[in-house]
Amino acid sequence: MTMQSAVRRRRAVAAAGAVSAGLLVLSACDKPSPVSTITVGSSSVNAEATCYNDGAAVKTSELAECLKDTDIKAISVDPDETVRFGVDPEIADKGWTILMNGQPLTDASTKTYRTIPGSVFFNAQYGAQGNSTLVSIKEGEQEVTGVWSFKLKKDA
Repeated sequence: MTMQSAVRRRRAVAAAGAVSAGLLVLSACDKPSPVSTITVGSSSVNAEATCYNDGAAVKTSELAECLKDTDIKAISVDPDETVRFGVDPEIADKGWTILMNGQPLTDASTKTYRTIPGSVFFNAQYGAQGNSTLVSIKEGEQEVTGVWSFKLKKDA
């Protein structure tokens, strides 16, 4: 055996070890939660869940905390614009409801897309207060399996 082939063999073993270690690290990672998106005009914002239990029910005590989360994405909404909600098919399959300030705004749907007039989110009749509104998407009809939250800011 020559010195050169021994070096090559060590490099091959080291490379195989590095690949194996990388795959092990990747398999230990949590997979990301499904994503929901809000679009107003040409602007969009999307987010992973603020509460998600990989398809299993989220505890009621955790849900209350999720709806209080302040580290959420925001989008400006002209009340004359249409607000478009989009969810991954994985969310739609379980049924989803749009919540405004924690209260249901829509019935559950299994579609991946819904639209609502922007004026609704700033109308006191629907529970709006001031120039911003917390909007959440709740996955699940009987049991809540995920929550995605956004802040809509009045722009006009």
